Amino acid sequence: MAADHDIQGNSTPPALLILPGGRVDPDAVRLAIGAEDDADATEGEGEGLCRVTFRLSRDLDKRLDKYLTDRISFMSRNQLQRLIEVGGVTVNGRAPKASTRLRLNDVIEVAVPPPPPTDIQPEPIPLDVLFEDDHFIVVNKQPDLIVHPARSHHSGTLLNALVHHFQRSGAALSTVGKEKARPGVVHRLDRDTSGVMVVAKDDEAHWKLGRQFENRAVDKRYLALVHGLVEPDADSIEAPIGPHPSKAKGQREKMVVRHDEMGKPAHTVYRVRQRFRLVGEWAPGFSLVELELKTGRTHQIRVHMSHIGYPLAGDDMYSGRPIALGSIAPGAPGVFERQALHATRLAFHHPLTNQPVVFTAPLPPDLRGLIALLRAHAESLPMTAIPGAIVDLGTAIG
Repeated sequence: MAADHDIQGNSTPPALLILPGGRVDPDAVRLAIGAEDDADATEGEGEGLCRVTFRLSRDLDKRLDKYLTDRISFMSRNQLQRLIEVGGVTVNGRAPKASTRLRLNDVIEVAVPPPPPTDIQPEPIPLDVLFEDDHFIVVNKQPDLIVHPARSHHSGTLLNALVHHFQRSGAALSTVGKEKARPGVVHRLDRDTSGVMVVAKDDEAHWKLGRQFENRAVDKRYLALVHGLVEPDADSIEAPIGPHPSKAKGQREKMVVRHDEMGKPAHTVYRVRQRFRLVGEWAPGFSLVELELKTGRTHQIRVHMSHIGYPLAGDDMYSGRPIALGSIAPGAPGVFERQALHATRLAFHHPLTNQPVVFTAPLPPDLRGLIALLRAHAESLPMTAIPGAIVDLGTAIG
């Protein structure tokens, strides 16, 4: 028995599902699902789920989704909320809400889906390596690349590319995060956000780098092209961020500014580096902004800039619009359709030597080309030096 519950499952014996401390063992879940699939092989497809029952032996007065996040560590809170929403969880035989408070003797049954695979397969995906030593690797991630396997994406990720890259040297990713299929991942970028990322190659480097991110000792600078002529030249945005309250399709993946228990503190500083006016066009223009992240919430820059009325160009999830290049330069072919966001500069202390290191990632061709069109065909408004802006635009953009 764990400290706050008994746990049962459909493996034999049930205790094999449980790790010390009361967490569900992802490997045991895979084995249980595999055994079920084998047993059902002559009768058709199995449901691909492992049913686990938690029986509370004390009064927790805790939200259901938070409790399950503690117990099923290979699923995120958002994934568990979705599982609750679609009927994969019952409390005392009834359909609960994510906010249901748990009490003594409550019985929670969870249909646990298979965890993502933890063995990352090598794939020859191109990498732009900025730096590598025995302890970590720094890459300039291209857009349209997921960082690690998740949900239906078990291949074609940055980690698949790194495992392939390491085959030549015999290196490996750190084991930290392996149970969630994200070994070595110290921080993440959205699929369509490009730019500089550091990935750990050993556990000591991982923990020390992670501590720097947690303690906000890492300087993270982004460049973004946003809709509108941003005013003032610089500002600090402090607005808590949490999941969108709607669970409708197209909304449940979004984050929003919210001032309740679901909102977590989030702080972004922006500094305008250049403004472009489009005379007589459908939009007043664009601004190139440098963004400094003081915290690291999901979609933080995208949410904050949209919240103050300057959404990222191309970011249709947060009120941005795709940019037809012909609207800037008549006759120019193509459309810019992703969020115009690039992680440009990352500064931290080397996890083993403690020496300061700085890495700058040049913009990818699509975003660099969009800015070049604006510089050539829009009116570029004069700018004064903005205190605190440190990204070298010559290095980043050319």
